[in-house]
Amino acid sequence: MVVNAKNLGYKEINEALRSGEKEYIVNGVLGQRFIAAGMTNKDITVTGTPGNALGAYLNGGKITVNGNAQDAVGDTMNSGEIIIHGGVGDTVGYAMRGGSIYIKGDAGYRAGIHMKAYKEKVPVMVIGGVAGSFLGEYQAGGVIIVLGLGADNKKIVGNFPCTGMHGGKMFLRVDPAGITFPKQVTARTATKNDLKEIEAYISKYAKLFGVDKKTVMDSPFTVVTPDSKNPYKQLYVAN
Repeated sequence: MVVNAKNLGYKEINEALRSGEKEYIVNGVLGQRFIAAGMTNKDITVTGTPGNALGAYLNGGKITVNGNAQDAVGDTMNSGEIIIHGGVGDTVGYAMRGGSIYIKGDAGYRAGIHMKAYKEKVPVMVIGGVAGSFLGEYQAGGVIIVLGLGADNKKIVGNFPCTGMHGGKMFLRVDPAGITFPKQVTARTATKNDLKEIEAYISKYAKLFGVDKKTVMDSPFTVVTPDSKNPYKQLYVAN
C-alpha cells in the first residue's frame, strides 16, 4: 500500500499505517515525527526525511528510510529493524532495549545513550560513518559498532565516548591510540575472537549498503567494555 504523506501530519500517516496491510511505502515525508511509533510487524519504506522519533517504541517489523532521518530514531525500541540509507541526527537508539539499527552514514551526538539489554534482548546499532560526542553515554547493554567509512580526516567518534558506560560492548574500526576514553572503561585492540562476535552484523551491513565485508573486517578494531568496578553500574543494575 502506498501512502502519500505530502499534506499529512503524523497522526494521519500512522492511521494509514494501521489500516491492516503488512507492507507500506510512504512517499513525500518531510519532517513528520513519530512515524510508525509503537508498531508491530509492519514492513515500511519511507521516501523523504522523517522527523524525530521515527520508530519510537517499535515492537517488531522493519522500517527502511531511503535518505536521512532526524533525531531519536528508534527511541526505546523493543524489537524489529530500522535501516537508514543516509545519516541520522542526535540520540539515535536512545534507551533502545532490543532490535537493530543500521545506518549507512554518520550519526550525531549521544548515539546509543542508555542502550540496555535484558536476557535474550540484545540491541545492536551499526553506524557506517562517524559518530558525534558522547557516543554510548551510560550504555548499559547491547552492541554499538562504528565503522568510520568515508570518514576521510574526521575522527571516528567525537569527544567523551563511553561516559558512564556500565554494560554492553562498543566496537570502533580504528586503533585505540588516538581516542581518549574515561577511566571507567577498558579499551583494547580487538582480537579475532572479539571480531567473531560482530561478523554477522558486519555481513548484514555490507549486504544492505554494498560494502566489501572483507575490507571492513581486515581493519583494526578497538573493543570497549566497562570496568567491573564502574560506580555507575550501581545506579542501574541490582546487586
